[in-house]
Amino acid sequence: MNKLCYKTLEEQNYDGYLLKDAPERVLQFGEGNFLRAFVDYFIDMMNEKAGFNSKVVLVQPIPNHGNFNLANVINEQEGLYTLYLRGFENGRKVNNKRIISCVSRCLNSYDDYEALMACADNPELRFIACNTTEAGIVYDPQCQFTETPPTSYPAKLTQFLYRRYQKFGSETGKGFIILSCELIDDNGQELKKCVIKYAEQWELGEAFIKWIKDENIFCSTLVDRIVTGFPRSEAAAINEENGYEDNLIDTGEVFGFWVIEGPDSLKKELPFAKANLPVLITDNHKPYKQRKVRILNGAHTSMIMGAYLAGQDIVWDCMNDETILNFMTRTIYDEIIPTLSLSKEDCLDFAAAVTERFKNPFIDHALLSISLNSTSKWKARVMPSLLGYVEKFGKLPTCITASFAFYIAFYHGTELTDAGLLAKRPKGNTYTISDDRSVLEFFYKHKEDSAGELVHAVCTNTDFWDQDLSEIPGFEAEVTRVLKEVELNGAYAAMKNCL
Repeated sequence: MNKLCYKTLEEQNYDGYLLKDAPERVLQFGEGNFLRAFVDYFIDMMNEKAGFNSKVVLVQPIPNHGNFNLANVINEQEGLYTLYLRGFENGRKVNNKRIISCVSRCLNSYDDYEALMACADNPELRFIACNTTEAGIVYDPQCQFTETPPTSYPAKLTQFLYRRYQKFGSETGKGFIILSCELIDDNGQELKKCVIKYAEQWELGEAFIKWIKDENIFCSTLVDRIVTGFPRSEAAAINEENGYEDNLIDTGEVFGFWVIEGPDSLKKELPFAKANLPVLITDNHKPYKQRKVRILNGAHTSMIMGAYLAGQDIVWDCMNDETILNFMTRTIYDEIIPTLSLSKEDCLDFAAAVTERFKNPFIDHALLSISLNSTSKWKARVMPSLLGYVEKFGKLPTCITASFAFYIAFYHGTELTDAGLLAKRPKGNTYTISDDRSVLEFFYKHKEDSAGELVHAVCTNTDFWDQDLSEIPGFEAEVTRVLKEVELNGAYAAMKNCL
């Protein structure tokens, strides 16, 4: 069986091969599954539907681990790979296949440093996309300008921008539109701050710093798509069906949404709308981030620990249980959406999509996996809705309050090990709670507490919440009541009584 290549596309009459010689207009730091199923998918669609006519140079920003070199695999396949977007859409099951043909090549920033820097000399290069993980956007003062390359991504980017400035500094319009996709607040602006710090540390000059600020647009963005990556168990069957060998198959959910904060002029340079893509260019991405964190992530965190104690293991199984589904639905529609700043219509549309996403039969999203670090997750994702609801309505939200009791019940472990805190599911298996060590040690210390004592200790732990939750009128008493109900009748019965 032949590997996927441009010859394969031509033989199969796939139009993607026609763009083989399009100019390289995008540099992308990050060659992993997410960017290839998200940013590169959108670019590929713009090439087809909006005449974007652009190739993407992928950059592997970290060294190789062991003998595996993903850049080599990408280059062997001439940048081509098959993407499957699968799930529910408008109430029906979908499984969409597309061969992505917008990638020209992949460079390893350590093995191909000079080739990477040479991309800055390309006058047609206009866009830089990146997703170097939450730890990627960091200022490390140990990085030096003379390193080839330095370890941190912002330091690499600063070197690249300086090379661009040296080549085209006197020309306007030769800076970059930089699309930061890392999952941190204000990702684009945080990246810009790091770049300017390196320019100052390395004494690259005020003129260069002014060029960074005036000729480059650092966009903070919100990305939203679950990407499941290479389908290891299905790959052989997929290759057999396709008639070619693809070692880069990527999979993700059909839902995708990208919010880019930047000037209105971006709409002309990035014709997402012309290609009818779910990408929003706005002057403020934060309300959309709030909507995603509070509805999508908040629904996960408020539901999964109670559902796990009730005997469920996978998200989409929970959606087939009437009680758990109704608990989640009431949490979203009655208690979270009323506290958000976006219009009710925007929130309702997003909430409907969330329910479809959770029902995706192609994704076995384990509840235990989602439960990792639930203390910080509850604080970031659920607590703002609790506080907003109390402030707006002057009373406690029933399901959110119960979710805090489920969190405490889930964390009520009895044995502390190197792997985490061990707890036992009622009439079921032992499971491991994973969180910061200080959190696990706290719950282990209180393992013998009564329900009331444990709730009081958790509510008043200001290290967890940055405030004393027992000061919320009636909250501690109600959480204690629900926790006692969980201990007596189980989480499922407690969920049912919230409806």
